[in-house]
Amino acid sequence: MAGAIIENMSTKKLVFFGFFILVFQVIFIMVGALIAPSPTSAIRYLATKCINRHRARAWLVPWGSNRCQHIHSFDEPLAKTLDANDIVFAVHIPLPNKEMSPWFQYMLAVLQFDIAFKIINQIEDDAIITIDAGLAYRDDLISEWTTKFHSVEQRPLRCIFAVSKTYENEGRFYHCDPIPLMELGSVAHKYFLINLRLPVNDTVNVGIGEIKDIHLVGIHQNGGFTRVWISMKTVFSPWIFVATVWYWHRISLMARHPVLLEKVIFALGISVTFLNMPVEWLSLGFEWTWMLLFEDAQQGVFYYTLFCFWIIFCGEHLMDQSQRNRLSAYWWQVGLVMFSSSILLIFDLNERGVHLTNPFYSVWASEIGTKVAITFVIVAGISVCLYFLSLCGMVRCVFRNIDGKIHQLPEMPEARRLRYKGIVFRFKFFMLATLACAAMTVIFFILNQVSEGHWHWGDHTIQVHSAFLTGTYGMWNLYVFTVIFLYAPSHNYNKNKSGDGQQTESQETQLTCGEQGPTETYRITGKMTEE
Repeated sequence: MAGAIIENMSTKKLVFFGFFILVFQVIFIMVGALIAPSPTSAIRYLATKCINRHRARAWLVPWGSNRCQHIHSFDEPLAKTLDANDIVFAVHIPLPNKEMSPWFQYMLAVLQFDIAFKIINQIEDDAIITIDAGLAYRDDLISEWTTKFHSVEQRPLRCIFAVSKTYENEGRFYHCDPIPLMELGSVAHKYFLINLRLPVNDTVNVGIGEIKDIHLVGIHQNGGFTRVWISMKTVFSPWIFVATVWYWHRISLMARHPVLLEKVIFALGISVTFLNMPVEWLSLGFEWTWMLLFEDAQQGVFYYTLFCFWIIFCGEHLMDQSQRNRLSAYWWQVGLVMFSSSILLIFDLNERGVHLTNPFYSVWASEIGTKVAITFVIVAGISVCLYFLSLCGMVRCVFRNIDGKIHQLPEMPEARRLRYKGIVFRFKFFMLATLACAAMTVIFFILNQVSEGHWHWGDHTIQVHSAFLTGTYGMWNLYVFTVIFLYAPSHNYNKNKSGDGQQTESQETQLTCGEQGPTETYRITGKMTEE
């Protein structure tokens, strides 16, 4: 008799297990919707125009006891005596009477330029703006600023002027796209200072218009959301780890060697355990700027293993015994997943890998870099589409394979025929639940993009973005736990095997042809393919 829990568990227990999983899924969504705040906060800063006549490399502070000499507008009389190279745009992060915290995890900075239209000083086509950027930090209000990074970067300046370019419209502002400035992978200090210089000579920063002001938008993860996220990882980490160890222990007790399907389920458990490692606890005490890259690696390993699991799970229910249990049989599907993963890894290393030494770097800063990045993303997207088309085709073939076998079942007692129909129904239900998980991820992602970020329900505010993140994360952990639990060998295996009579063994032999595998469906489909 079949040895998997999914085929030996009573319907009552299986329904209770499904209800248990569903309740936990709702809880994880509600945690994000009602308890966690919005995942990120965006704070807008107006850069102070500090005067640096001597053009020294000293750090200029926009406010406080050592506030720099500054001007409010370039129309002031004092500004008329200054050269463009005498101006340093200074931004202090955070605002007065606030502090940054390691709970914020990361910090992004985006620039928004206010550029006035002038007939004699217009923005040229394909204009490039050169920014001399520096970042410093300190942990109290009296210490000297410590230099952290300095770099000279170029960014494309993409602006449009909505009205006609006439003298009557002089002074109106261009509409310019935001410019990414910086991505910092750790917020290990309380105060940060950004100094921006726009060097001007005969070839640099020419044709960029008349800049009036620079706004900087600082984006960081909310500390409250970080606490909820790390707490969830701390709960899931030992849970999935124990389940994975328990699964492999049950496999090792079998008299036969593990088949490929059982090995890939074990690998799936390991990948989720790696994903759940709450290393963020340690990042609160150490300045680990590589945390964003590490989190991308965690997610990449999980999704690569998950995609391979789906392919192998479907494929092992399509092949006969001579073709099964060989990873080489899936060379092109697994190779496609590996190719897509490699492209995204190269893109990630090129972006966030360089950020470890230069947070001002951006792969989108040049036309060539932009084209290469877009090409990488498109190729990876095409590969994913081909993968899902292949997966859907395999699922369809599996269903057709099983239906054909059920129609050819030999004559047997009614109770036994109903048992095999129940086994097939459970298998189909599991496959549909898998597709539903993937569909829910896409639906939640779309809602996350088109919604305002939060909904109001009476006196409560529902955080849609947080609910999407916690709900999706909880869903995939529950899905993997379900796979590990339901496809583990059942403890009823030996009892049922010793209690069955010769007639039952004869009927099973007709169905499975002596094949060995984790489930009855596995053996039925193998026999059908062989025939």
